[in-house]
Amino acid sequence: MRLIISFGFVVFLTLNLYSQNQPWQGKFEPIDRMVDQPNSFRAASGAPGKDYWQQRADYKIKVLLDEANNTISGEENITYFNNSPDDLTYLWIQLEQNVNKKGSEDFGSLNNMADGMNTRQMQFLTRAIDFPAGYSIKYIKDSNGNAIKSLVNNTMMKVLLNEPLKSGASLSFSVGWSYPITDRSMFLLSREGYEYFPEDNNTVYLIAHWFPRMAVYNDTEGWQNQQFERLGEFALEFGNYEVEITVPEDHLVASTGELQNPSDVLTKTQIQRLETARKSFDKPVLIVTQDEAIANEKEKSTKLKTWKFKANNVRDFSFASSRKFMWDAQAVKFSDHTSMAMSFYPKEGLPVWQEESTKAVVNALQVYSESIFEYPYPVVISVNTSNIGMEFPMISFNGGRPVNGKISDGAKAGMIGTIVHEVGHNWFPMIISSDERKWMWMDEGLNTFIHQRTIAERYPEFNYTTPKSIVPFMSGDKSIMRPIMTTSDNELLSQFGNNFYMKPTVGLQILRNSVMGKELFDQAFKEYCNRWKYKHPNPGDLFRTLEDASAVDLDWFYRGWFFTTDNVDMELSDVKWFKVYEENLNIEDQSKKVKMKIEGENSGGKAKDFSNGPEVITMDATPDKAYGQFLSRLDENEVRKQVSGKNIYEVTIKNIGGLVMPVTIEWIFKDGSSEIDKLPAEIWRLNEYEIKKTFVKDKEVTQVNLDPNFELADTDTSNNTFPKQEQESDFDQFKNKKKN
Repeated sequence: MRLIISFGFVVFLTLNLYSQNQPWQGKFEPIDRMVDQPNSFRAASGAPGKDYWQQRADYKIKVLLDEANNTISGEENITYFNNSPDDLTYLWIQLEQNVNKKGSEDFGSLNNMADGMNTRQMQFLTRAIDFPAGYSIKYIKDSNGNAIKSLVNNTMMKVLLNEPLKSGASLSFSVGWSYPITDRSMFLLSREGYEYFPEDNNTVYLIAHWFPRMAVYNDTEGWQNQQFERLGEFALEFGNYEVEITVPEDHLVASTGELQNPSDVLTKTQIQRLETARKSFDKPVLIVTQDEAIANEKEKSTKLKTWKFKANNVRDFSFASSRKFMWDAQAVKFSDHTSMAMSFYPKEGLPVWQEESTKAVVNALQVYSESIFEYPYPVVISVNTSNIGMEFPMISFNGGRPVNGKISDGAKAGMIGTIVHEVGHNWFPMIISSDERKWMWMDEGLNTFIHQRTIAERYPEFNYTTPKSIVPFMSGDKSIMRPIMTTSDNELLSQFGNNFYMKPTVGLQILRNSVMGKELFDQAFKEYCNRWKYKHPNPGDLFRTLEDASAVDLDWFYRGWFFTTDNVDMELSDVKWFKVYEENLNIEDQSKKVKMKIEGENSGGKAKDFSNGPEVITMDATPDKAYGQFLSRLDENEVRKQVSGKNIYEVTIKNIGGLVMPVTIEWIFKDGSSEIDKLPAEIWRLNEYEIKKTFVKDKEVTQVNLDPNFELADTDTSNNTFPKQEQESDFDQFKNKKKN
């Protein structure tokens, strides 16, 4: 059977004329109207604009931790700088501890009744055992000691100024407060509080979002005074801190900032060991040993001592306190300064915490500093706790403990991964200070992206996230999915890990490895990080900067990956094989029609494989009228020579999942060799549902594969191969398993 096809028609098919039966979805249209519009505050390039501004708040705090009653009380002086163009008649202050009050808007919203609940789950849901919680505000006074009126709305307090705070001016005021420290085991999402150890009757205190803090006032939404509902975290202003922390005399304090009075709170031996650690760049030095910590557990001192810390240009302040802590430290050298990596942990963390914690801190500092910008602060601390990983400037609380001194490989990997991740949060959002309350993915997703690179580089034996990791989520139930561009508190608890951590991570991996290339992506990503260091970026600032610094149009990617719940599923629908060779060619007579002899019997419809051989093509000389007004002519002999004896393959690919992506095609040849062709995502511009592309190969092909290295999170790889490979049924898999 003879099939005659014009070679020009084959080329014409590659233009992919748009399907008449399927609606255009605008997948390559700009996203300008989907993000905040650029202005003089935020430039169209994605950089801070010429009129960019942000507020500032400096704090001087004195705080007392009362171990006997598990309470904390403090007095703070806030100096607030109004750098905005607006006069302010009131201020908003965050009171996150109020989320723990019974009757808080959030209480119970993260749990549902279920058959067979355990007592702790019932406590989460019903607060069967009640406990005191939330702030007592003792006073708010201006710098002259005059009372300032206020109004508390759940986790936000409105401070009604006695007179407007003018643009460019500042004011100082003081707040006195206290609250009961809560038992961390009483809450599902417990970032702070105390952990009690009944065996030795001691407590580890994790003190976080503990003082009334200024809310953010910015150019895109005015006051960010969205209530704290546990899931969406924090939006905070930068400032300088001077903090005095009074605790039982036998406690060790790990804190944001640099210790100002070591001779008052440390022994001479501890000071000497700390000086040794400042020169130890290859291994940690124990500042407080296991024996010393165990002896300290027994003291139960009723005397007090005060630790003094200073921290400059940070957006928050946190600390941990206990008599149970061991303490080790190691120096990390940067280009113009040295930072100290430290770990604080009870004996319950041994031996793995002594072996791995500070090592993980150092690994994170080094990889993040190379990937983004150098860590700027003088210290970074990892504190052992249970059931959580939580970050603050220069300090993080990290779960993971052995059982009877032993820890499984999986639990160890999880512990190290948690430490790396929480240390990484020093960049996102502690320095590149996005709004966690609104856009969780901007810190969790970007941080997880570098966190996973750290694991891949420093712990290659561990599992780490790749595009294949997100496939089960992206192929799941669309009725419960939300786009990444969903505000933090509106995501299902069961979905937020995948949607705010893993999906943005995989998206950045795809951009780096498959869309932009590593060198171009890394430069653009660093540009974003450096532009917004110590500032407040929004999603549009990230999106615009990556394009501005790379000259790559990425709106199609943002639109699909961040604004929809579509998935990647490309189907290799068909591969047609054409082979041409010439018969009775008279080289001297270029006007003579060239006949092409049929090479196989494959014609009509779709071929299941390549076994019937190629289809035949006839190729004519180009008539003069086809050139229009062009006077030059092709070298037709050269065209014939270039296609003579070659294998021409027309590939048809369908977009089943909805997300457009670059196309990676692997060719397996008859001689066993292979090669890769890559097509940019823009190939889908004219037809978002189906594309055709023609390739010329010297060798015969036996198999064609899409996305052979699983770079694109394709949710169904069973349709990625031609000839189609038969999938083993569930029944056959069961039978074969029984045979084995």
